[in-house]
Amino acid sequence: MAARPLVARQTNQRLRSLIQEASLSNSALARQVNVLGEAQGLDLRYDKTSVSRWLSGQRPRGRVPAIIAEALSGKLGRTVSTEEIGMANGNSVTCGVGLHFAATVEDALEQVRELWHMDAESRGLLSRSAMTASALVEPSRDWLISSPDPQVARNGRAGPRVGAADVELVRTTTQALAELDHRVGSGYVRPVIVTCLSSVLSGLMDGSYGESTGRQLFSAAARLTELAGYTALDVGQPGLAQRYYIQALRLAQAADDRCYGGYVLAAGLSHLAVGAGCSREAVQLARAAQEGTRGQAPPAAQAMFYTTEARGYAMLGDARMCKILADKATEAMAQVVPGDGPEWIAHFDRAYLADELAHCYRDLKQPRPAARRAEEALARHPRTRVRRRAIDLLLLATVLAQAGDVEAACQAAVQAVALLGRLKSALGERYLQHLMEELRPFADTAPVREFDSLVQESGVRVPR
Repeated sequence: MAARPLVARQTNQRLRSLIQEASLSNSALARQVNVLGEAQGLDLRYDKTSVSRWLSGQRPRGRVPAIIAEALSGKLGRTVSTEEIGMANGNSVTCGVGLHFAATVEDALEQVRELWHMDAESRGLLSRSAMTASALVEPSRDWLISSPDPQVARNGRAGPRVGAADVELVRTTTQALAELDHRVGSGYVRPVIVTCLSSVLSGLMDGSYGESTGRQLFSAAARLTELAGYTALDVGQPGLAQRYYIQALRLAQAADDRCYGGYVLAAGLSHLAVGAGCSREAVQLARAAQEGTRGQAPPAAQAMFYTTEARGYAMLGDARMCKILADKATEAMAQVVPGDGPEWIAHFDRAYLADELAHCYRDLKQPRPAARRAEEALARHPRTRVRRRAIDLLLLATVLAQAGDVEAACQAAVQAVALLGRLKSALGERYLQHLMEELRPFADTAPVREFDSLVQESGVRVPR
């Protein structure tokens, strides 16, 4: 089933007018672009759908905009520039990149490759892009109603022959980078992830593979793309994170991995909505994850889905629904057998459950139960989860300050600052900012004055 348009993109009216002036159909323009590309040594495979995407605001990468301009020049009998077709470098038509839940596997490949390469080329537009609230829930609807992709194999294509060893390399690399990210923060790790995506993984996806290997490759690609999304969030780029999460969701669909798709919705897009204050969207996304994986999700994933929905209700101030969902999450977690389940959910353990519930109580303005849950999370988190321990220490300090226990709050915060000094994490810095705001009414007390001095001496950045 064809996916519906997800966002009101900035339509490329310049290109539309020129196509009409040249009396070209979308198919005819695509064919001419492919022919001109072949003459320049490029293997282009655009079709009328590709042209529709250009008209809706996407800018193809590399030399393709110049080739489009050349094709129109030949038809119109005059020189047409990339600026005239709305595709000059830096043009805002690129704003739609990554926000589209593709209808076909080929479209999905083109979408995700464009995102990877644009990110790797360090174009400021993507890194500065704001999160698009209208594109938060729509991908989940397309995911829910889309039929499984009948085929992903690319046998006989040009490029490397992809085998099980290649897929395992991607999985192993993803796991190693995820563990390193926990220890040092995304500011250090993200450039490596983007390079892996745009060079190594992009080459593999363009290669030749059979059906079974292809599904496994798409699964591995979904996980590395989701990690890229989280690291974008951790360096303070939620708009870019949103694009990666949407593409990870589509790759999971191509992998025929329904449960991982639900994970991307809950762990990725729903949490992104929570961070942006979009509480109702957070609830909808968590519910979509539950509905789309009904009867399939392992207990740990179910627990995550419930706690993510609970986060949304907590932000809405609905303590009753929050408690119902927290109880469901606790029941699901009680059924988890360590080591039994897919590796992508193995990290969501009782420590993360306590962490999520602490956030719920914080948002419900219940600092004492929030502090108890934060302390539980800290007691359970291994030392290797440096960023999460820093975040939970700052969460603990914040709710203790809300409860009026300023001295204990500062003691917890001192430990957090020591950990933040080892990280490059915008998330951690934002939690520190929230704590500083909570401590402002107590600025004249000795514990807060000492803590302020410590922060200034530490060199840890506090966002303004």
